[in-house]
Amino acid sequence: MPPSDAAPRYIEPLLGVVFDLDGTLVLSQHDFGRMRREVIRLAERAGVIPGHLSPTEPIHEIMEKARAELLANNVSEGVSLRMEAEAHKLIDAIELEALPRTVARAGAADLLRPLSERGFRLAVLTRSAEQFCRAALQKTGLAEFFPYLRSRSSLGPAKPSPEALLMLLNEMGVPPDRALYVGDHQIDAECATRARVRFYGILPEPSDRASTMTTDRFLALGASAVARDLPDLARHLGVAAPASVSPVR
Repeated sequence: MPPSDAAPRYIEPLLGVVFDLDGTLVLSQHDFGRMRREVIRLAERAGVIPGHLSPTEPIHEIMEKARAELLANNVSEGVSLRMEAEAHKLIDAIELEALPRTVARAGAADLLRPLSERGFRLAVLTRSAEQFCRAALQKTGLAEFFPYLRSRSSLGPAKPSPEALLMLLNEMGVPPDRALYVGDHQIDAECATRARVRFYGILPEPSDRASTMTTDRFLALGASAVARDLPDLARHLGVAAPASVSPVR
């Protein structure tokens, strides 16, 4: 049943927090431009008219438009499926190239540890492939905090489909009205709001010049709050370490 137009009702306290991965918990410097160009090249080879797909659009939108055009042009389903399989294989390979330079975002462990110790159920929902996601969490020392994970490789719909988030929450045993999704991208906000799950935006690192996300944009997309960084998010969630006080001399 589709949700009503009424504003979603959130219940306190929170039981579970779901995080986006790249840009939110880890910084990996993926070559998204190359990914988009490769997907477009494969789509055009399969029958999409050159120039119909733009390398400025998100990869999932490029794939959706390619799929729709191939269908409209009566290209066989086999050709379309092979194109998608090749595209995912290329994207997976480009993702893994970023693994050696992937690092945890500042404050990640200091946020996740107290959340875990206080009994919050934690999960990752990402458009990255399973192999990259698990390897990145292991490399950055964050894997221990996440018993639940849903990636592009998981069966069923992928983010930004709201069903991807709802399926993950069901696995976690967390009702949508007692959950929070945290992300740094527009599709994170869209996924959460369409699922009627509370969303907190986190601003990109200053070094991420490609991101266009701002506090105002997150709020316009339905964010309940916006954090500057992970330590600021810890303060929003009430798990920040108390500030040290210098002794009086």
